[in-house]
Amino acid sequence: MVNPENGVAVPRPVVYGLPPAELVDVPEGSLQVSPLIPGSARLEDHRPAAAPGPAVVLAPPGTAERRYTLAHALRALSPGETLVALAPKDRGGSRLGKELAGFGCTVSEEARRHHRICTVSRPDSLEGLDEAIDEGRSRHVDNLALCTQPGIFSWNRVDPGSVLLLRHLPKKLSGKGADFGCGLGILALAVLHDESVTSLAMIDIDRRAVEMARRNVVDPRATIRWADIRQSDPTLTRLDFVVMNPPFHDGGAEDQALGKVFIARAAEALRSGGTLWITANQHLPYEAPLRAAFRTVTPVAAEGGFKVYEARK
Repeated sequence: MVNPENGVAVPRPVVYGLPPAELVDVPEGSLQVSPLIPGSARLEDHRPAAAPGPAVVLAPPGTAERRYTLAHALRALSPGETLVALAPKDRGGSRLGKELAGFGCTVSEEARRHHRICTVSRPDSLEGLDEAIDEGRSRHVDNLALCTQPGIFSWNRVDPGSVLLLRHLPKKLSGKGADFGCGLGILALAVLHDESVTSLAMIDIDRRAVEMARRNVVDPRATIRWADIRQSDPTLTRLDFVVMNPPFHDGGAEDQALGKVFIARAAEALRSGGTLWITANQHLPYEAPLRAAFRTVTPVAAEGGFKVYEARK
């Protein structure tokens, strides 16, 4: 928000994620700062000790990611302002109170609807913020030879489904392609080895993954976008191929509809005769939507709880 009289940015309350409305009130006009909601602001860019409260954080489940987020939220708040942090008790909520106390906060905690809700007033001095931020920040991981960050899907290893897909991708892909849910760019790097690929659109819903992919994939044929593939994109049209390892969790809960939407978007984006290469966990029922959207569907591999299909439009 900008003050119309002087053009100076006015600090606003922040909200991280989509907290359940029945559990916590989010101030009207709050600035969304979740990296999983395209178009959101960066919490990391907030000026320290400047934001008004209350800040509301639906805390992420991973320990390093959660502590990093809480530390940045506390760092951004003005002293005396309120932070409300909540999470399902089995996805980090049971640790919230202890973690906030470790930063030097006095915590008021309640349990409702399988969530823990912690409220703190930001003290004048805080402890351990730098350590938590350092633990959760982006870094280069040697075993991947890639830049990455805690919180990104499979942030410190190559997902086994992607490994299986990489082993079975055709030796020659060509023309215009896309990588849906590109993550760190592992599939894209393999695809771009082939000089006959003329362009590759890389799309992910996680801002952090997009930022890391831009460091990892510097090929000028690649365009990397922060977007939600569930939203139709008219710029993705007449593609020759799509590769993907679609997600099947949303907010920590399994959601098989995600992969089905990815399949539908691939079918929309491909030209007649274009090919989708997809990997997934074996239990996911993607065969029916694949056969409904594509002319031919060929099982390519099944191993270690994962499967790979080639689907031709």
